[in-house]
Amino acid sequence: MAQYRIIKALLAQAKAEKEKALTYFELLTDKVVGIGDHSTEDYYKNAEEALDKLAKAEEQIEILNRYFPEDNPGKLLND
Repeated sequence: MAQYRIIKALLAQAKAEKEKALTYFELLTDKVVGIGDHSTEDYYKNAEEALDKLAKAEEQIEILNRYFPEDNPGKLLND
């Protein structure tokens, strides 16, 4: 079961990163006042970074769920 704990930890981390990225997008789109003195280039760069973080987190979640299904922790490598 120790192997399953590490998978759960990795999945929790990926989900947290996804939420952080989505929160950042929310700040960039809904809370424009929070942007301050950022230039357009900074704003775009920040949006790209948030997208990269979101894509990475989504990919990690998908991979973990595919190979280590939460509903069957005893079956570790779901080939």
